[in-house]
Amino acid sequence: MKIIAYLKPTCGWSMGVRAIMKKYDLEYEDRDIINDAAEYAEMVEKSGQPLSPCVEIDGHMLADVSGEEVENWMLSNDLIAANNNTADVPTNAPCSDEEHEAMRSKTVRFF
Repeated sequence: MKIIAYLKPTCGWSMGVRAIMKKYDLEYEDRDIINDAAEYAEMVEKSGQPLSPCVEIDGHMLADVSGEEVENWMLSNDLIAANNNTADVPTNAPCSDEEHEAMRSKTVRFF
């Protein structure tokens, strides 16, 4: 399975997607849409919208999703089997106000 995840370096939703990849021991490409303008542009072109995270699985784009939504989609399409592993962070949670403020001061934004 080929997985490309268009993610922010630090973001509640993005960390939730990473947690699902770890929970199921899935290999994936983690593309930084905050510090790489080309990655952000590719995500917008492929997804047809500017919100993240976006996860492409074998050519199927899941746009503006949480880790929980990615997990549910993969389970319902029989791409993964349920397991008893737990995610190391919440898989359906936004960033806190403090995390948003930290991102403003440490990242370059293209949007």
